[in-house]
Amino acid sequence: MPRLTIRARLTLVYGGLFLIAGLLLLGVTYVLVSQQLRTGEVSFNNDTTTSSTGQPVPPPVNASATLSVQSQTIMREAQNDALETMLTQGGVSLAVVGTAAVAFGWLIAGRMLQPLHRVTETARRIAAAPAADRNLNERIALDGPHDEIKELADTFDVMLERLDHSFDGQRRFIANASHELRTPLTVNRALLEIAVERTAVSPEVRQLGETLLAVNARHERLIDGLLLLVSSEREIVERSYVDLADIVEHVVAQVSEGPVTVCAEPGEAPTTGDSVLLERLVQNLVENGLRHNLPEEGWVRVTSDTRPDGTAVLVVSNTGPIIPRYEVPKLFEPFRRLADRVYTAPGAGLGLSIVQAVARAHGGDVCAEPRNGGGLVVTVTLPAAT
Repeated sequence: MPRLTIRARLTLVYGGLFLIAGLLLLGVTYVLVSQQLRTGEVSFNNDTTTSSTGQPVPPPVNASATLSVQSQTIMREAQNDALETMLTQGGVSLAVVGTAAVAFGWLIAGRMLQPLHRVTETARRIAAAPAADRNLNERIALDGPHDEIKELADTFDVMLERLDHSFDGQRRFIANASHELRTPLTVNRALLEIAVERTAVSPEVRQLGETLLAVNARHERLIDGLLLLVSSEREIVERSYVDLADIVEHVVAQVSEGPVTVCAEPGEAPTTGDSVLLERLVQNLVENGLRHNLPEEGWVRVTSDTRPDGTAVLVVSNTGPIIPRYEVPKLFEPFRRLADRVYTAPGAGLGLSIVQAVARAHGGDVCAEPRNGGGLVVTVTLPAAT
């Protein structure tokens, strides 16, 4: 059984209290009127049995006695009819006025709960944002008397402000730390390259230098990925016309030949956004498909198309190891990779995280599901070009 809303419960409370008060008022009126009528009947009887001087009159023995009894009977019936009429008409009036009171109670409850609906709508918009830190700059800014609802709205605004500052500080920290780390890594790479290229270097030292260069390159990719992740999490303000088909052709053309075959089926898929970020999105998906693939006879397929509603769709599928369906959501978390990929792939674990951030920054979304026989099918949807 569905639970009643607060508005419905308040209306029932208002209507119930009004009904109880009306019934009590009708009952008290009935008792008072009944007592008053009985008092009048007793006074009438006393008047008929006493003389004008207050002396008792002997009981009647003629026809007037019968007339007096009939008069009393008629009076009692009139009193009963009056009380019955009062109850009937009072009950009908109470029902009509009670219905009107319930209707007014429904309207008044809705009016009183309107600020609470505003709080709920704001919270719903923030919760429906594609990323956790989107729309945190929005505030309720409720006007009106300083009551409980305004206190709730003000508290909610303070919470949003603190969350906004927290996420903003986190983004600034990652960006500043990445910039600070990029300089020493660049210096290390230059020194290692100079040391390796010397002719008097022994093979052991040269091999060590090449290993350190590979480690340094991985750290550089990690920092670049962090910077890109921070920048792509922000909503795209300046948008330009982009066709995903052109990006697919450009990215696939830059892929060097190897044991994995890359095939492209670029279909017209216009959208609006940042062409550099969208190119990185496609590049990350293709590199991810190449990196996590079969050692021989593997393939990566990249297609783009437009749905009937104008939505641009990019699909990247590849062969590879079998991935459990419950493990797929972890692939989109930063630095979260499957156990069988950690030591076999040189990536930093940010590829799909960047893809998701770029897609959501453009107002789109990305989903992945395991492919039958192994591998992954990643689908990116972006808004239609406007």
